[in-house]
Amino acid sequence: MLAPQADRVMELSEWDQRWRENKIGFHQQEVHRMLQTNYDTVVNGRSRVRFFFPLCGKAVDMKWLADQGHSVVGVEISEMAIRQFFQENNMTYSEEAVPSVPGAKLFQNSEKNVSLYQCDLFSFSSSVAGQFGAIWDRGSLVAINPRDRERYAALILSLMAPDCRYLLDTLLYNPDMYKGPPFFVPDEQVQSLFGSRCNVELLQSVDAFTDRQRAWGLDSLTENVHLVTLKAPN
Repeated sequence: MLAPQADRVMELSEWDQRWRENKIGFHQQEVHRMLQTNYDTVVNGRSRVRFFFPLCGKAVDMKWLADQGHSVVGVEISEMAIRQFFQENNMTYSEEAVPSVPGAKLFQNSEKNVSLYQCDLFSFSSSVAGQFGAIWDRGSLVAINPRDRERYAALILSLMAPDCRYLLDTLLYNPDMYKGPPFFVPDEQVQSLFGSRCNVELLQSVDAFTDRQRAWGLDSLTENVHLVTLKAPN
């Protein structure tokens, strides 16, 4: 099932170009319903949780979580997306270089509860911003090139604090009918990527098929949300 998309590659410059041309159909104007539905499960009674957003774009979910008293760290290749996030949410922000990541920039709001790094995701590490108590992965695993998934999983695992609760959003469809992105990520691969170190629980599965996916040539689309938590050390 993975073969049709195995060699599909999107360069970072292509993602940046999509932002420049406003071809951002993946951006949602409202807080993602899967995050809202599973918010209590992710937070798990904790306050001031540090959330990580891989490939964050200008997700409104980040402000929503910050407004709940949490802090957010995101990574995004497009400087335009980051600036739009702060501007569209009427946030004043600062900008500075990141000495440990050549060429990277850090954008922070004045409250410093939203910190967005403009860099290649694979240049980011726990040495830059520590580990996290939660991760919201909507449009990240499904966006990276399929051949990079093992490398991606290793990065995510390195960013998980012992109590981290990783909410992972994946898409199921027939990959023979659409080349992606977003890419097809079956439940079996979620298990193979994370199952040796983590417990993986399917929290929610919904029919997410709309006219947008019909325009891609698809006839169905299922959206799954998984909770991934580190297994206790032996």
